[in-house]
Order: sequence, then C-alpha cells, then structure tokens
Amino acid sequence: MPKRNATAAVIGAGDFIGSEIAKKFAAEGFSIYAGRRNGDKLASLVKDIEAAGGEIHARSLDARKEEEVISFLDDADKHAPLEVCIFNVGANVNFPILDTTERVFRKVWEMACYSGFLAGREAARLMLSRGGGKIFFTGATASLRGGSGFAAFASAKFGLRAVAQAMARELGPKNIHVAHLIIDSGVDTEWVRQRRLDALGPNALDNPDLLMPPSAVADSYWQLYQQPKSAWTFEMEIRPFGEKW
Repeated sequence: MPKRNATAAVIGAGDFIGSEIAKKFAAEGFSIYAGRRNGDKLASLVKDIEAAGGEIHARSLDARKEEEVISFLDDADKHAPLEVCIFNVGANVNFPILDTTERVFRKVWEMACYSGFLAGREAARLMLSRGGGKIFFTGATASLRGGSGFAAFASAKFGLRAVAQAMARELGPKNIHVAHLIIDSGVDTEWVRQRRLDALGPNALDNPDLLMPPSAVADSYWQLYQQPKSAWTFEMEIRPFGEKW
C-alpha cells in the first residue's frame, strides 16, 4: 500500500458510503480521520483499514457543533496536511408537510446543510494556508428537486448544494477543488432495502443492479480527486443504468 504525507477527513463516516470512502482513500495511502456522532460505531471500520495496512483515526463528532468541527479538522491537519475533506452527512427523512415539526425541519437543516458549511469553511481555512486542496460534498436527488414528503430534506440539500457552488466559485481560482456529488439513486444499504420492500412488495429487490453499491460512490470520489486542474468538475451525477430520471 502506498503511503502519502496527507490526510483525508471523512465527516459522516457511516456504515456504508462513508466507510467505503474512508477505505478507498486509505487504500490510496492517505491517513484517514473519520468522524461520526457515535464514534464507537467506527470500530469495524478501524479494524478493516488497519488489517489492510492503512492508517485511520476515529473520532466521535457532532458536525453541528462548530468547536468540534474545528478541533477535528485541526487535529487531522496536524497529523499530516489535510488534502481532502469529504462531507457525507445524510439526514434523509420523509414526513408529510403537516407532520414536519419545527424541530424536525431545524434538525435536518443543521445536519445536512449547516454542518456542511462548517466543514467546508474550516477545511478551506486550512487548505488556503498551503495553497490547495479538495473539498467534496455528498448530495442527493433531493439536491435538485423536492419530492412529496421531503420538504425538510430537500431544503437542506438544496442549501448544501448552494454552499458548495458558492465555495467552488470562490475557491477554485485559489487552487481548491470543490465538488458536489449527486447520488440519484437508492444506495444498497439495509435501510434502503427494507424501505423498498415495504413500499414495493417482495419483488422490489429482484434486480440488484438498480441499487448503487456504496463502493461505487467511493470510486466516484476518487475520480473527482484525480481530475487535473484543467478539467475540474463541480457537479457529478451518478445513478444506476436502470434508474429513471
């Protein structure tokens, strides 16, 4: 395994997409700083990366707390220069508008938009001091259109996309690649599988190619990382071949 003097921070290192992102960048020689709200749930990810010869530092992180985000990214940068920061916090909920409480709406916005702003700002602060870096944000179908029952989630994802776009325009000329990855698909997780079964019946999972493997998301982020300065992508949309759009 190659070894780089560089850190990749994954904010929102969940069991599926976030973990696969961390594994991919660890396999490419990055030291990984992985954060999620319940840091004890990172134990299996730590075991997998270390067993493969990689390096990972796992932390509990509430990405809605400014002081925690600052401390997390500062520590990552002190370990080795922060070269990549990937914001992957979810917050996908579905409520009819009359059942969407003030608390739900505010919490989803804090998780999926406000925390992305904090992560992006603090990563940019560190990267600007060295003249370059990569800041990537995970988006969703809801980043582009608001579906029935998704007022809270779509508004937060719309906002995150706007934050990312503004940052890309401001920071691109300063050698910081900011990109927004739209996952226009259900991702192959236990939660998504169960939702499909509940909504569509026992045949909902007959075609496994209609769910996106989390590793495919990680591969897409690696493609973004490798892009030359002369051909940076701001926004990439990915979906399985059979997905309607």
